[in-house]
Amino acid sequence: MIRLESILRTFELYHHTQSVFDDAQIAHGVCTNGGGIIKAMHKVMLALLLAATPSIIAAPSTAAVAIAEQTDPVKLATLKGERAANPRLQKCVYWLAYAVAQGEKPEVVLDESAELNKTAGTPYAGFVSWGLLENLKIAKELGLLTPEGMAELKRGKSATITKGQYAGQEAEAGLVIPKAVCPELQNQVMNLELLPGSLNRARSEKVTDRANVFAKELYDAKLLSTEGWTKVQGLSSGGPIN
Repeated sequence: MIRLESILRTFELYHHTQSVFDDAQIAHGVCTNGGGIIKAMHKVMLALLLAATPSIIAAPSTAAVAIAEQTDPVKLATLKGERAANPRLQKCVYWLAYAVAQGEKPEVVLDESAELNKTAGTPYAGFVSWGLLENLKIAKELGLLTPEGMAELKRGKSATITKGQYAGQEAEAGLVIPKAVCPELQNQVMNLELLPGSLNRARSEKVTDRANVFAKELYDAKLLSTEGWTKVQGLSSGGPIN
């Protein structure tokens, strides 16, 4: 990609050269074809700038690029071990908060990220976007977006809660649908949410009504296997839903 800075520097050089040339003409009373050469240079530089402008304007934001990488389903499928996706959620929340601080709309950033990792228009992208927007809201409510908290989130670490009754605890990434019920969802960012550490560790393997509804939505979107959906229904606290 042609960089805008390089083009602008070339324009500055052009204007300086033209100024020097004009001064020389005036001083010596000489007229050559140098003016034509300079004008030709001007036209070339202008053409380069116009050619580069669409790509400069269309360049995705830094936050979109980072979130695209963290939520890429191909990369998530390669994760091994428990809680392997947790740092990805925390980094995504950081980048969304960063984008908002820069005046960007989080929804637009998430749309751009989906375009970058080629999931745009899919149910997967919709669930990821909804989940990250909810987690950004949670982060604000818990007071995680302090300078110290942002530094932790950027590194994929748990930020300290500064607001409410759980102040002083770390906000951990927990699974909406437990691993024991659906191992296939344990490393999916869309199945993660931020919550106080004490609440996260007190969770049982029982499927809550909320998790049951979420599982049904994933199943209908073909993002949860029949085996996984059947197991969710068997362990749901509110019974099966049709």
